[in-house]
Formats: sequence, structure tokens, C-alpha cells
Amino acid sequence: MAKLALLAVLASLLGAVSGEFSIYAGYGFPPPNPSVPYPLPPACPPLSPAPGLKVGHYADKDKCPGAEEIVREVVEKATAGEKAGLIRLFFHDCFVEGCDGSVLLSGTDTERTAFPNLSLRGFELIEEAKAKLEKHCPGIVSCADIVAFAGRDASYSLSYGRINYRVPAGRYDGKVSRANDTFQNLPPPFGDLALTTAMFAAKGLNQNEMVVLSGAHSIGRSACSSFPDRLPPAANSSTAMEPKLAGQLTATCSAGSSVNVPQDAVTPDRLDNQYYKNVVSRDVLFNSDASLTTSSQTEDLVEFYAGNLPFLGGKFLGPLAWYHDFEDAMVKMGYIGVKTSAEGEIRKTCAFINKS
Repeated sequence: MAKLALLAVLASLLGAVSGEFSIYAGYGFPPPNPSVPYPLPPACPPLSPAPGLKVGHYADKDKCPGAEEIVREVVEKATAGEKAGLIRLFFHDCFVEGCDGSVLLSGTDTERTAFPNLSLRGFELIEEAKAKLEKHCPGIVSCADIVAFAGRDASYSLSYGRINYRVPAGRYDGKVSRANDTFQNLPPPFGDLALTTAMFAAKGLNQNEMVVLSGAHSIGRSACSSFPDRLPPAANSSTAMEPKLAGQLTATCSAGSSVNVPQDAVTPDRLDNQYYKNVVSRDVLFNSDASLTTSSQTEDLVEFYAGNLPFLGGKFLGPLAWYHDFEDAMVKMGYIGVKTSAEGEIRKTCAFINKS
């Protein structure tokens, strides 16, 4: 109860700052208001290979040979839910302050304490990997790189080996982490196509890459509090939730807003193209997912990845193309806001910056 009271006070303070920043959908996002444009994050510079990042960065003898294998061993023993959490952790890290491990920092008013991040998972796994790496090669491997490696390894495992890519490494850990930054930088679940596209574009990712990365909603679970705008489904809407699913969720969520449901009820623990089939059939939780059918360009891509296009063996080519495109998009996302040695450090523990 004390924690809930503290969160309520924080929400009221946020409201005082932003004018109308009431808790929405359990995420802490400002509620959708058609007459008020949603605040967009500052635009990132165009993404390009960052100086110092390279594949096999730690393989040199004077660095940390075997670093990626150590992370992989930790990820392999995780549960499917934890692996899904590691992929989400990478996304939430990169979209706020860049891929710098800022989401891992503990303390009051850090990203980790913000409403959109309260359900993040995988922190203990990152710390476990970091502890093993510090014994193997102290002060060499950044927490930011561990998050990137873990996101790749979790993707590999949950896709049953279909997603496998090399991770350019050499990131430094950031020293700044602010809870308020999450609201402006993380795309909200109620966003329409224009908003979600704009928020990805601000990070240097184009609309196609937004559609590709949205496929990660093929795994993981979500609290009922994250999609109240979808229940009951809106009448006469082309993006309204499929009635049968809406009925099932209404019954399930009647037990409380904290009840968790799978984001993909068909293959909940497999990272695959089922998400796109769900978008087509309107069996998705979030408006941001349903809105992918509101333009011909994104709808065609959704149909392609779902395997619904007949040309050139689309039934098989589309799903295979998505695995490849997801690999490329994850690598590109990993270049967002990479810190230099002058801006960051190699933390000794991932939850705290080093003492000066």
C-alpha cells in the first residue's frame, strides 16, 4: 500500500509538470487527447556505425575472449518469459538515453522506476552475467553490451535458431537515467500509426523497421491495465479488437487490471511471424499494433510477413524475410545513442555508476 501511495504522489507531481499527465493504461503515459499532439522525443542523429563498435570487440586477447559465450550461458538457462523480457529490456534501454545500460541503474527517479518500466524483466540475469564477466576479465565488458548480447541470445533461443546475428560491441555505460525521459521516448501502446512511426523516426528507424521490430510482440505478456482503450472493442472500427478475443479478455481482466495475458495467444513463447497473422485478424492487444493496417504500405508489409501474399512463394518467403529483417533492425537499433569513453564508463556493477 505504501508503494502504491508513493506512485500516486509521483503521478500527481508529473501531472503538475506536464499539465495533464494522469496515469493511463497502467503505463503512466498521458492519456490520448486528439486535440493535443503527443510530445515527440528529440530527433537522434542519423544512425551509422559508431566509432569503436565492431563485431568480435572482446575477442582480442587483451580484452575478454569468451565474453559473449558467458552471456549466452546465462541466457540459455532463463525461462521463456525472462528471455522475452531481455528483448524488451534492450528496446527500452536503447530508446531512452541510447543503448547505454541506463535502464539498469537503480535509485530514485531512474528509468527503472518509471511506470512503463515497472514490468521489465531480466535485471537479475544481466547482473549474473556481469558478475561472471568481472571475475573473468574485470573492468572490460560494459553492461550496455551485455544487454545487447542478451537480446540477441534471447531472440535466437525463442526463434529456435532462426534469428541469429552478430552484435557490434564496444559500448560504454551511461551515467544518466531519468524516469521522466521514458514517457517522451517510449512509444505508447495507444499510439496510432502516425505517432508510432514518428517516435521510431526520432530514433533513426524508418517505418518498415518499426513494423519489423513490432514483431517482438509475438512473445511476452502484458497486464490488463495496458489496453483498457481496446475493451470493449469500438463499434464500426476497422482496427477494433476481434470480438471473440475481446470477450475472452474482458472475462479474464475482470479479475483485476494486474492480471497478465499473453501478447500472442497462439505461439506465446515463440518469436515468429504469428504476430503479423494476429494483426491481420485483429487479435492484438494494443492500438499501436492494430494501427499497422491503417496504411497500404504498412498493411502490405504485415500481409507479406504473415505469409499471405501469393507472389514469389510469399507463404514461405515472407516469414523468412521477417527473421532476416528483424536481425538487421536489431543491429541498427543497437547504434542509437552509443556513448564514447568521454561520455560513459565501464560499470563495475550494472545497477550503479562507479564511485569517482
